[in-house]
Amino acid sequence: MARGGDVSAVAERYAGALFELAKANNEVAKVEASLDRFVGAVRNSADLRRFVLSPVFSGADQQQGLGAILKSAGITGLVRDFLLVLARNRRLFAIEGVVKSFKKLSAGDRGEIEADVISAVPLTKAQAEDLIGTLRQKLGKTPKLTATVDPSLLGGLIVRIGSQMIDTSLRTKLKNLEKAMKEAS
Repeated sequence: MARGGDVSAVAERYAGALFELAKANNEVAKVEASLDRFVGAVRNSADLRRFVLSPVFSGADQQQGLGAILKSAGITGLVRDFLLVLARNRRLFAIEGVVKSFKKLSAGDRGEIEADVISAVPLTKAQAEDLIGTLRQKLGKTPKLTATVDPSLLGGLIVRIGSQMIDTSLRTKLKNLEKAMKEAS
């Protein structure tokens, strides 16, 4: 089985090719929705997950089985053809990485940027909208928030955008204060 970096490179190449085809056919949103539906099915079915990830099945077996699965799921056209190519080339194991890379390309094309937000308590709708507005002003792009809750932060937020991180959590402020007090004594 390929290592993490190898899977990522494979996923990015395939996602790039699919994105270019989807963009040329003006089907980016449709392709993204179909990919989400397929990955959701893989996550929700242990049998399908085994079928997709197992090296035991040949490419021909995966193609044949996948054809029936996609038909029953209503996944047609470009995504159906793409997934069958992944199966034929024995690359189905990389599907989650492909979808993640495709979404990143799609968001970039729409002028969006991914922002991971970790807060001590769930953000209210108003707080999320304020944060989006502030980040849009700072970045010049519309952030798409993925929110997570981590009560150990005590308060505040941690925002990650690409390789940048803004940490305003109370936990970090207390650790910094503790460190400063130790250095002062």
